[in-house]
Amino acid sequence: VRSKYDLLPAPGPPTPAKRKPAKKTKKAVVFFEVEILDAKTKDKLCFLDKVGKILPSFSLHWYPARQSIRLDPKGKSLKDEDVLQHLPVGTTATFYFRDLGAQISWVTVFLTEYAGPLLIYLMFYFRVPFIYAPKYDFTTSKHWVVHLACMCHSFHYVKRLLETLFVHRFSHGTMPLRNIFKNCTYYWGFAAWMAYYINHPLYTPPTYGEQQIRLALTVFLFCQIGNFSIHIALRNLRPPGSKTRKIPYPTKNPFTWIFLLVSCPNYTYELGSWLGFTLMTQCLPVAFFTLVGFIQMTVWAKGKHRSYLKEFRDYPTLRSPILPFIL
Repeated sequence: VRSKYDLLPAPGPPTPAKRKPAKKTKKAVVFFEVEILDAKTKDKLCFLDKVGKILPSFSLHWYPARQSIRLDPKGKSLKDEDVLQHLPVGTTATFYFRDLGAQISWVTVFLTEYAGPLLIYLMFYFRVPFIYAPKYDFTTSKHWVVHLACMCHSFHYVKRLLETLFVHRFSHGTMPLRNIFKNCTYYWGFAAWMAYYINHPLYTPPTYGEQQIRLALTVFLFCQIGNFSIHIALRNLRPPGSKTRKIPYPTKNPFTWIFLLVSCPNYTYELGSWLGFTLMTQCLPVAFFTLVGFIQMTVWAKGKHRSYLKEFRDYPTLRSPILPFIL
């Protein structure tokens, strides 16, 4: 006969007590007090209280693209995505404002400075009145190299215009308005100077004739394709609407393999195109334009090369700015 005690469960280990989940500690939110001073006069322009991570946009009588905020009056402008906690400032920070002047979009500048040479060169090619003697108005040259040069020059600037509209992605939306006058003077002036002599009724063809012209055309077309290939490769590095920077590397396109040796091969190919055009026309103003352009592109390439080395620790050390192993 079982007793009532036989129905009780056998004693076992005590059940552990349920622990209450630990409360998540909230991170303390850091706020900043920001003082904005004029970079030139050091006058106090505004004071911002309880600023979070990102410096908010504020109005100083100018639209945002015209405003430059920097840590030092003569330093570089801060980026929109800069985080205050990552900047060398305390909870009470002082920044300096500088007016960048009237701004204009990069697209507008490029379209203006590239459309000018295209139209100006064609005016000289068709010999419109008041350029040469009246008897040459609307006449054509007897030298086929003159017509070939016009096609190459027009192709180059049409390519630039189409790239501006459909290929290039700009990290900055605007540039100072005054630059458009400087840039247009450079491009338009040189285009007129070159076109005047190439399309002149007394123009003489290159010394070595057809062989020299064919070689020059090959160099020109090769470098034009290479330049376009580099622009496509650079475009694919930056997603639409992004300002991220990456190290450019060669792709399956053989024209991009020059990235193994050069940081800015778009300038290398651009230089090659104008060397080909100089060889084709054997014209002194073209050679001078190529030299000036090479000097300017070298300055840009060196600056971009330095920024690559500064930003990326694993940047290939074998690369040169614009000319492999030389410059």
